[in-house]
Amino acid sequence: MNWFLLLKAFHVLSAVTAVGANLTYAAWSARAQREPNYLGFALRGIKFIDDRIANPAYGVLLITGVLMGIFYLGFAHAWLIAGLSIYAVVAGMAAGVYSPALTRQIAALETGGVASTAYRAADARARAVGIVMGVMVIGAVFIMVIKPEV
Repeated sequence: MNWFLLLKAFHVLSAVTAVGANLTYAAWSARAQREPNYLGFALRGIKFIDDRIANPAYGVLLITGVLMGIFYLGFAHAWLIAGLSIYAVVAGMAAGVYSPALTRQIAALETGGVASTAYRAADARARAVGIVMGVMVIGAVFIMVIKPEV
């Protein structure tokens, strides 16, 4: 059995799962904005997908990537260091900013409703951070696929 190809397959599948799940958040949010009665359901759905699907897939992505680096690729590639650096920044933003912002957004919706100042501020923050993280993740995927040597 070719262990590198097996690790690579799990790595790619976890990337597809994590990034694909993240890309659905905008659709959930846009759809719910048009039907505010379902906004709470949509936000809790996003939180569930983030906590139970995307983030565990990002964990598998990191583990398989590091294992491929240790056993097969080495870490002397600019594209690999760039990808890991972006991963670290996005992981920090996810844990320190996005997830708490989403939690506050859900709480503000439940206490003050969609028209409240607290909800609008939490929504704007979660949306802005989500967009920045999305661009960074897509950049990381591009780097990891193209593998540019600087």
